[in-house]
Amino acid sequence: MAKVLIADSGFTKTDWRLIQSDGSIEQARTAGINPYYQTEEEMLTVIKDLYDQIPDKIHEIYFYGTGCSSGTNREKIARLLAKYYPTAKIDVNHDLLAAARSLCGEEPGIACIIGTGTNSCLYDGRKIIQNVPSLGWAIADEGGGTYLGKMLVTDYYRKDMPAHLREIFKETFGLTKDKFLTHIYQEPMPGRFLASFAKFIGQHIAEPYMHSLVSTGFDTFITRNVMKYEGYDTLPVHFTGSVAYYFSNILREVAQDKGILVKHVSEYPIAGLTLFHK
Repeated sequence: MAKVLIADSGFTKTDWRLIQSDGSIEQARTAGINPYYQTEEEMLTVIKDLYDQIPDKIHEIYFYGTGCSSGTNREKIARLLAKYYPTAKIDVNHDLLAAARSLCGEEPGIACIIGTGTNSCLYDGRKIIQNVPSLGWAIADEGGGTYLGKMLVTDYYRKDMPAHLREIFKETFGLTKDKFLTHIYQEPMPGRFLASFAKFIGQHIAEPYMHSLVSTGFDTFITRNVMKYEGYDTLPVHFTGSVAYYFSNILREVAQDKGILVKHVSEYPIAGLTLFHK
């Protein structure tokens, strides 16, 4: 049996699983790889870190990552992986296919990502056959961590957040409006900065305001994404990503109200991906 290396790579981290020749599984974690935001040197540093953890001779590599919808980016990552694993057969794909394979396996369904950002697709059991464009954090990403953070902070500065929560927010972050705007418009990774407020939402999710905030975000995601696919009300709908996972009770409530069956909800796709390739 061949040695197979699988990667699920996001903004902040990459989860790696090595399926050994005897079927046993080893794991590793490195920083994230995103060809839209990193130089080749920065990505090579991450791959070297992986090689230090897994110096084995690998036969096949299946890399799934954010920023890998572009053919140019897929070729770039494959070339960089080949520098450390020159004899491996390397297959680079978008993280949306990772979600579909992890959640649906070989069955038709709708696979969704709700983490820092969001995405979705209609999957026929072998390939993605339709995708409502994600468009990224600045325009869309409804329901994701960045979207929820944007809603939260807007309500804070415009005083639409309940007064007692505004006080807690102020004590927790001490963010002046000028400091906040500097983070958004002058510093790198503003989407990730906005998504960091999802933790605060989770800490106070028992508050009706927070519950409503998340519910509204999920409602918008389902309406503008899931319900665009033919068969959305008969096919199983699956979710992966930290926001979907930690707010799964609210997600299921919103979906049920729209007549949608939510089946699997996972925090990360790597476990399902490992089963798919094993």
